[in-house]
Amino acid sequence: MAKIGIVLATYNGEKYLAQMLDSLVAQTRQADFIVAVDDGSKDNTPAILKSFQDRLPLQITRLEKNSGHRAAFSKALELAQPQLDDNDLIALADQDDVWLPQKLEFLEKAMEAEQGEKPTLVFGDAQVVDADGKIIDESWRSISNIPTELSAEARIAGTNNVTGCLSLFRASLLQYVLPIPPAVGVHDAWIGLLAAQHGKVIALKEPVILYRLHDENSVGLGTPFSFDETCRRQTAWTDMLLEKSSLLNLSFAQQKFLKKLNRYWHSRSKAPILLTSTVFLIRSRKHLFPHSERRFKKILFSLLGSPAVHLLFGKDK
Repeated sequence: MAKIGIVLATYNGEKYLAQMLDSLVAQTRQADFIVAVDDGSKDNTPAILKSFQDRLPLQITRLEKNSGHRAAFSKALELAQPQLDDNDLIALADQDDVWLPQKLEFLEKAMEAEQGEKPTLVFGDAQVVDADGKIIDESWRSISNIPTELSAEARIAGTNNVTGCLSLFRASLLQYVLPIPPAVGVHDAWIGLLAAQHGKVIALKEPVILYRLHDENSVGLGTPFSFDETCRRQTAWTDMLLEKSSLLNLSFAQQKFLKKLNRYWHSRSKAPILLTSTVFLIRSRKHLFPHSERRFKKILFSLLGSPAVHLLFGKDK
């Protein structure tokens, strides 16, 4: 039987952490071990973690300084890796959600239920709750407009449909995932891309957690970056993908798309108008804009570079 390891990153999470850990205690399929990396918390989070060590197979590592969400999860996965064989399984956990009791059991069965090629990663849906635990929506995927399937090019362009805390994936993926590069904005986008490139990703409609939205969420419904910050992040992301292309198992067409996308983002941060990108944007529209709403307007806006955007919309666009 495959082992399941849970990796958890915490930071000043005392408000909801005990509820989350209680939900791990209540799992019908218990994890074989849990790696918790505390990212320099200043509150009671480390003490709460320690108080659960008699009820959970909890391995706690404390970082002296806050390193950020991506780095903390990278560290937790690095600590978990030596304890796992390739066919063992990894679940990612956030400090403020509540897992439904059958989460691990359900996802583990889904990993083995497929005929033929087994999935590399499966992920479920979530019921969305507010800060007090009241259900405000029955589907995280619906409220966030998350597609169940994505093309490889859409993932390369930065669209992600894999929410880490809803997922279970094979430990064999860690050879490609680690260390998580600094240019990765959210770790689950990197994991989702690599899982799709090295196997099969399956979306399940059933909810597996209560996903909590509150004022202190690290990710939640997303951070509205400025135009310049978006350009910077997308340029860094595509630069990194080109540098790490040997890990990505890209087809010739995907390599060609990535190179064109990288040139586009480098140009967009400097040129006022990107007329030479018109054909690329139109031909790649389904990958660049997976949501069909206002796709034509998005193409037109995407022809504007940083100087034109600032001139027309101001510096905070």
